Amino acid sequence: MLFDTHAHLTDEAFDGDRADVLHRIRENGVSLLLNAGSSVRSSEDSVKLAEEYDFIYASVGVHPEDCKDMTSNDLQKIAALAQNKKAVAVGEIGLDYHYDFTPRDVQKRHFSEQLELARELDLPVIIHDREAHGDTLEIVKKIKVQRGVFHCYSGSLEMAKELLGLGYLLSFTGVITFKNAARSHEIVKWLPDDKIMIETDSPYLSPEPLRGKRNDPGNVRLVAQKIAEIKGKTLQEIAALTMKNGREFFNI
Repeated sequence: MLFDTHAHLTDEAFDGDRADVLHRIRENGVSLLLNAGSSVRSSEDSVKLAEEYDFIYASVGVHPEDCKDMTSNDLQKIAALAQNKKAVAVGEIGLDYHYDFTPRDVQKRHFSEQLELARELDLPVIIHDREAHGDTLEIVKKIKVQRGVFHCYSGSLEMAKELLGLGYLLSFTGVITFKNAARSHEIVKWLPDDKIMIETDSPYLSPEPLRGKRNDPGNVRLVAQKIAEIKGKTLQEIAALTMKNGREFFNI
């Protein structure tokens, strides 16, 4: 059985067939799902979805692309949502310098605030780091949390070693199946079995051979298969160890 540790099933891409998708992924062996919030609204929706389905859990937080106008009241709303019994993490939070929709100083401020919140609530954090490796690493070194994961990991092997030293896990998406993913393969091969998780980031980042189509949590099997190939293990072994890692990380 598989655990997709990061998806966005509340995204509008699923508005037309969300119930059908959820039914299919259960049939395809996905027995646990973490639905990640990325704004106050999507965090509210994530908690609601988790309350409706016993196999879904939620994270709550404001993504760097959505934090431009974030207020102290929004932070209080995230803190309140985090009290829900189905909310098991703060995220996804972090830095994104690809488009710079939000000024970098604003991103760093709200990232730091949400890390502090997670520390106060003793919840794990889900980190988004896109083309901001140096600043992201500097902040997580400064504000230490008990548990954290870098989702859709895109950094170097050297950075991965630093993050493991800080107690972080690394999570991988369908990107691991792309032809230009040699660096990720190197990291996965090196990564200890208890430090890895798998995800789809649905509806984004569909794995090969589905690249370009809408992604859904059922495709986490393709991520697991590729990691099994890289690490010289069976699909069943990767499914079992990533399930164990995800359950322990999110305290499920």
